[in-house]
Amino acid sequence: MSVNPKKRVAVVGAGVAGIAAAVALKRAGVDADVYEKESGPGGHLTRWHALFPGRENAATVLQGFLNEVKENRLDIRTGTLVTDIRKENGLFRVTTGSGECSEYGAVLLANGFRLFDAARKEEYGYGIYPRVITSPDLEKRMEDPATGLLIHNQAPKKVAFVHCVGSRDAKVGNRYCSKVCCISGVKQAIAVREQYPSCEVMNFYMDLRMFGSGFEELYQEAQEKYGINFIRGRVSEAAPTLDGSIQVKAEDTLLGCPLKVTVDWLILLVGMEPGIPGSLHDSLGLERDDAGFAGCRNKFLLPGYSSVDGLFLAGACAGPATIPDSVNQGRAAALSAIHYLNGKV
Repeated sequence: MSVNPKKRVAVVGAGVAGIAAAVALKRAGVDADVYEKESGPGGHLTRWHALFPGRENAATVLQGFLNEVKENRLDIRTGTLVTDIRKENGLFRVTTGSGECSEYGAVLLANGFRLFDAARKEEYGYGIYPRVITSPDLEKRMEDPATGLLIHNQAPKKVAFVHCVGSRDAKVGNRYCSKVCCISGVKQAIAVREQYPSCEVMNFYMDLRMFGSGFEELYQEAQEKYGINFIRGRVSEAAPTLDGSIQVKAEDTLLGCPLKVTVDWLILLVGMEPGIPGSLHDSLGLERDDAGFAGCRNKFLLPGYSSVDGLFLAGACAGPATIPDSVNQGRAAALSAIHYLNGKV
């Protein structure tokens, strides 16, 4: 027996927001299909080794989400890219890269964000100098202590982090704050000190935004317990030395003096960029906010409602969001979709 398409929801994206939304829909008795372009669910959570501020193991948290997928028998179509969504005669037609078309009464976009390509900041040399890496690169390295940040089997002596790479930067067109970079830098700096106790760690920042519960405390712990040095200033240039180390030129804006320091590794804390393809914005007539993310209808009263009736937003597709933010938004968007379907049917 086929299901009435007016009662079905397409969830685009199987990251934490998409999984949370699909689980909420399933528990409410609403039929939902989840489309995921990657080979498995989990989204960007699969890129992380530990989470802030409590430094919980990311794999354990991911397994919790995967258990919900299994328990609720979610239909996740992995390896399936949604190439087009159009609203016709009150229904949404979802088309995939393979040419498959299905109709739904509502669509919930939860396809997250793109990481900023650090190679666009040429002055840092990412992709050119081997010891300049990004925050996700570091997470991957920290999963294996046998390699980690070792250099010729020796622990690094000095590591530097650069905040706001691709965020709050008019030169690359991203004036907004990506929300998670500061606390990620604090958490990662602590992780480096824990793994290499004799390593000197410094963070170059514009200003630190410790907005969440436990964030300020972790920042204080980084300074008081781990001796991490936070330097207010912009890094202007990074260049390799003869032995492969990275020479960093910066300015300490509090002291008003230039700095030049040589480090074993330079870590770039990359931000978030809009993840919804422009083609979907165009085919749906979906509005964008000033930063290019999917725009909501009313950020105070209807934060999960897009500018298109029946199209709902959850997670970082609508702007930078933490994992708890994304989970809560996914559940809220599912409830909004249910209300929409009930009124429509």
